[in-house]
Amino acid sequence: MHPSLRILLLCVLVGACDRNASPTTGVPVSSPSAINTATSPEPNRAQGQEERTHRQTSKSESPSAHVDDANTGYVGAETCANCHQRAFKSWQKSHHDLAMKTPDSQSVVGNFENATFNYFGTESTFYRRDGKYFVRTDGANGELQEFPIAYTFGIYPLQQYLIAFPGGRLQALSISWDSRPKEAGGQRWFHLYPDEEIKPGDPLHWTGINQNWNFQCADCHSTNLQKNYDMASGTFATRWSELNVGCESCHGPGSQHVKWAGLSEERRKAEPDRGLEISYAERQQTGWQMNAENGIAYLKVGSSKQTQKEISICAQCHSRRGTQHPGVRPKDDFLDFFHPALLSEDLYYADGQIKDEVYVWGSFAQSKMHDAGVTCSNCHDPHSLKLRAEGNAICAQCHLPSKFDATEHHLHSAGSEGAQCVNCHMPEKVYMQVDARRDHSFRVPRPDLSEKIGSPNACNGCHTDRPSIWAADILERKFGAPEPHYGEVIHAGRAGVPGADQPLQALIMDESQPDIVRATAISLLPRYLSRQSAQLLQIIAQGDNALLHLGLAQALDQIPQQVRPALAIPLLYEDERVIASLAANAIAGAPMDAYPESVGQRFDRALADYVAAAEFNGDRPESLLNLAGLRGREGNISAAESLLHLAVQRAPYYTPALVNLADLYRSSGREQRGEELLRSALEGAIDKAPLQHALGLSLVRQQRMADALEFLRQSADSQSTSSRYAYVYGVALNSVGRPDAAIVYQQAALKRFPGDPDILQLLISLNREQGNMQEAQYYEAQLRGGQRAHLR
Repeated sequence: MHPSLRILLLCVLVGACDRNASPTTGVPVSSPSAINTATSPEPNRAQGQEERTHRQTSKSESPSAHVDDANTGYVGAETCANCHQRAFKSWQKSHHDLAMKTPDSQSVVGNFENATFNYFGTESTFYRRDGKYFVRTDGANGELQEFPIAYTFGIYPLQQYLIAFPGGRLQALSISWDSRPKEAGGQRWFHLYPDEEIKPGDPLHWTGINQNWNFQCADCHSTNLQKNYDMASGTFATRWSELNVGCESCHGPGSQHVKWAGLSEERRKAEPDRGLEISYAERQQTGWQMNAENGIAYLKVGSSKQTQKEISICAQCHSRRGTQHPGVRPKDDFLDFFHPALLSEDLYYADGQIKDEVYVWGSFAQSKMHDAGVTCSNCHDPHSLKLRAEGNAICAQCHLPSKFDATEHHLHSAGSEGAQCVNCHMPEKVYMQVDARRDHSFRVPRPDLSEKIGSPNACNGCHTDRPSIWAADILERKFGAPEPHYGEVIHAGRAGVPGADQPLQALIMDESQPDIVRATAISLLPRYLSRQSAQLLQIIAQGDNALLHLGLAQALDQIPQQVRPALAIPLLYEDERVIASLAANAIAGAPMDAYPESVGQRFDRALADYVAAAEFNGDRPESLLNLAGLRGREGNISAAESLLHLAVQRAPYYTPALVNLADLYRSSGREQRGEELLRSALEGAIDKAPLQHALGLSLVRQQRMADALEFLRQSADSQSTSSRYAYVYGVALNSVGRPDAAIVYQQAALKRFPGDPDILQLLISLNREQGNMQEAQYYEAQLRGGQRAHLR
């Protein structure tokens, strides 16, 4: 950034405090907030999905003991059943009840009658002996071994099986049972990764970190789960109050309620909370009425704020988030314990449709139903989890069938698949090979956006033989021209399109848009930092919208360090611990003695929360990397180096730790040692491109350009490459006097990354330098045209 702009920004942002902190130096690490969010594990899935993140532990005991219920106040579902028989009966055999069970003839649905399954030449066998269940399959060393089944995991449409390992670990077998009916393709063993041979040592192997129950899925499949990871020994002592998801997962510990029930009627009336930490009475006091004019029900009695408590409790598990602190209870604030993902590019399409598995909350939070006050239990029975009605009848609770369940509206024959509301407004995506999950944003199909930004649409999900423009034309003729959509703005912001800052700012200020969308736009805005955008970010920082604060907190690392305190310090005063801790980490290492004592106290408290969260998740290399970055910014280079070594030791595949460790060597005058580390890591790396890129840059610094070019080329040519790697390789070619080769390569790169502004800018510069003015003007026109296409 130009020095004059930095000075200007400092003048703009001094409203939050008397002065700004000085820039600091430290270990250059990846964005802590980006790591924590983008690699947050699926909370109720044992497998690692598409992510190749890793974890490792060791200890000899099995995590089978319960939490000391006398101290926690949890009494168990059986106790609740003494009075709440109807709710208990409804809950039995639900997905919550069957979330995790000990294996027996009632809980196991897979074929353990000496059934076999072949996966890339490895034959696994499932069998019973003496009333116990076993699998013979490849272990961590690649050899066939016998493993007893410790627990069943889930029930439908698939059931997984957990195996106890040393170190208190439970690992989820990747060979799962398809529990769907046979006519639907079920009643078979299948592998979660059928098209790629996952070998022992791979983080996605069932013995690896991404199939580890303790971190990936435990806290949403059991009640009052305590992970209890010890970072020093790398072991778990995981405990729970109840093995499955019981009553107290949603209602909180019941001991005081049991005491209340034993009181006299007069004393019970004197305690309106009935001994419960949380009540859903507010939601029950709301009422809906149909608007006969538009055919849609509205909340007549009460407000949408009265319904939000239920959603935040469901979100504790039904969201893509990382757990930051242990001991959460239903009464607790969601953002005190969890770091949810916003609409990040790896999880959502730009228009907000689900891409990776995100567990409902992030998509539902975008919906008009969420804004209107609809809650999960309006559609799902909270105990059985079943839909309250079948087919279009579930939607008819709030949408008049005469208006919406009609051919005039859905444009399909009555009773056909196209006439089902969910098929147009909640399209499915299949995860884990057999698990079809519906998008809960309840969006109107937008084939026009498919043309503009490449997002899918429900129309062409069925009409695969027709182009999206065909569907867009039909909908426009029937319903009129589509309204502008935030997806176009998010798409431009993600792509780094010049001029995207103005639409992003407009989206952020538009209070009619969903908060999660506005928060996502905030997280993108620092890429376009200017006086105007900085002023807007400061307004956000000093506001009172927690989700918008989260978007800003996640993006603070992208803001210049001189400016950062003016935006971070207001966030230290937020009640939500996750937001405050991200803000503290963003300014860690800056001198705090220039601020009032109260600021320092807030900072210390929030930073302690950040450290506690990183240590709580110290079984993950991402957390070790984050902690290393913090120690580096604080100037504790030896601690940073130790943490990076630990991350590499426990997750040798994890390239960000390797790259950052090599860069730490560079910054401390050990460039050659960094080179040696990167070369060694390349041998067994799954994704070599980041290592090749880092090694190429190291060799450039050592003036070994021939070797450097080869590694930069390899990283740029990789299937997992980024536009940045391709751009850097083009710069390197030009720097060694090969501008023509640089132009040719960037032209090819532009086909791989259409419209990339960095590549276009480089092509413009290279062609100008070579006197190719017509070619330069051609790419200038592309850059301008891309800007218009993204921002119109």
